[in-house]
Amino acid sequence: MAGGVLSDYRVLVSRANRRPAAELYPFNLREPLPRFLLPLRSGDQEPVVDLQSVLEQVYQEAALDLAIDYSQLPVPPVSDDDFAWIQTL
Repeated sequence: MAGGVLSDYRVLVSRANRRPAAELYPFNLREPLPRFLLPLRSGDQEPVVDLQSVLEQVYQEAALDLAIDYSQLPVPPVSDDDFAWIQTL
């Protein structure tokens, strides 16, 4: 549990001028990865990073569907319910 939010995964964005404060983007296995603003230098326009789109593009271009055996339990392991969900993909 991070910051009182129950989640499987998290993205933490820390801007140099706001440390130690940071932005937490929690998400779970079955949810799309979060979008967030990429910190740049002060005064620069921060682009939106769409992690889900990046992951989907890498997955397609690297043909990971041919390299990943979804019948095997992933490392680190997931719950039985999540593993059953993975097998439906």
